Amino acid sequence: MKKESAVLMLCLTIISMPWVQSVTEGPKGVEEWFKELPLKKQKVTKLHFYFHDTTTGPSQSAYQIAESNISSTTVTQFGRTFMFDNPLTVEPDVRSMRIGKGQGFFSAASFEEPRFLMNLNFVFTQGKYNGSTLQFLGSNPIFDRVREMSIVGGTGVFRLARGIATAQTYFLNDTSSIVEYNLVVVHY
Repeated sequence: MKKESAVLMLCLTIISMPWVQSVTEGPKGVEEWFKELPLKKQKVTKLHFYFHDTTTGPSQSAYQIAESNISSTTVTQFGRTFMFDNPLTVEPDVRSMRIGKGQGFFSAASFEEPRFLMNLNFVFTQGKYNGSTLQFLGSNPIFDRVREMSIVGGTGVFRLARGIATAQTYFLNDTSSIVEYNLVVVHY
């Protein structure tokens, strides 16, 4: 009997584990979450990972989808736009553990300097943030040593997120780049 109780307790613990970090989904779940919002405490989460962008070759993850009629005549390729679906990893090596994907687009948005308009979603697929997202929107002066972009929203455990993402180029060549991201996120 004692052994059966221990097995039952273990099974119940394993079954309930996915709900520990989960957020109730669907319209009713979101409505209930907002009703409880005044009682919720703000949290600050710090994240660190690497974003792998490849524009050519067998591992290509970013594709040009548009350009303006002057893109090829400007130094900055003004108007050239890429859509991407890039791996996020815990280490600079693309073969290290993947925690999600960076999905969105970037467009050359300046005549004077290489500066992208970034619309970026970090979609987490592993660990305690699995199923959650963070949304970024901002200017990315790609040759600055450190760039800062706004976190303007999130889903899942990052509902109503806001914060700052700093980006530093870890590696860059003609076909790919690795960008190191450090995030400070305020959420409920």
